[in-house]
Amino acid sequence: MKEAILKVKNLDVDLDNERILSNLSFKVKKGDVFIILGPNGAGKTVLLKTLLGLLSYEGKIEWKKGIKMSYVPQRLPFIKDIPMSVLEFFELKGADENEAGRFLKAVGLEEKDLLDRRIGDLSSGQFQRILIGWALVGNPQVLIFDEPFSGIDVSGIEPIYSLLEQLAKKGLTILLVSHELNIVYRFATSVLCLNKETLCQGSPKEILNPKNLSKLYKGQVKFYSHSHD
Repeated sequence: MKEAILKVKNLDVDLDNERILSNLSFKVKKGDVFIILGPNGAGKTVLLKTLLGLLSYEGKIEWKKGIKMSYVPQRLPFIKDIPMSVLEFFELKGADENEAGRFLKAVGLEEKDLLDRRIGDLSSGQFQRILIGWALVGNPQVLIFDEPFSGIDVSGIEPIYSLLEQLAKKGLTILLVSHELNIVYRFATSVLCLNKETLCQGSPKEILNPKNLSKLYKGQVKFYSHSHD
C-alpha cells in the first residue's frame, strides 16, 4: 500500500474576512496524480498556496517529513519579457549547463542551441515544457502545477500531459489544477471537485459523471462518456 505524503484535515482558509475554503479533508499518496477541478473562483489556487505554506489557515496540513516540492504558478508572463537565455533561467535554480541540458532532454527538448535562445523567443509549448524541466531541478518528490497549460493550443497539451504521466510512473507525485476534463479523466489517479468546499472526491471513473459535473459547474458543462479498452 502506498504511503500518504500529504494529509489535510478540516482545512479552513479566510481571506479579507471571507471564507475561501471550508472544511477540506483529503490525502495524497506517493505517485498519485491528484487533480483539483472546479470553476473559476472555487479556491483552487488558494488551496495550492495554502499547501505550500504561503497562506494562513485553520485545520491540519501534514506533509511527509523532509519532502522536496517544486511549484510552477499559474502564469509567469513577465519572464518572457526579461532578456534572459534558457540557460540563465536554469542557473537561477543553481543548474549548470550540463544539468540544464539533461532536464531539457527529460521534457523532450533537444533542439540544438536551445540553451542559448532567449526565453521571449520560445513558443508557448516550448516555454511550458521548459517550466516543467525547471521544476525538476533539485529532484523534487512532489510537483505542484497551477493550470500550467493555459494558453497552449490543444495539440500542445497532449504531449505535455504525456510527459507528466511518464514522470508519475517514475514515482513523482503530482498535484495539478486543470480544466481539461478529457485528460483529467484519463490521467488522474484521484480528483478533488472543489468549489470552496469538497463537492466530490475519488477516482475519475467514480466521480466524473453528469450529475457531479453539473453540480460542480452549475450545469455549464457538456459531458461525453469515455470508452476504455
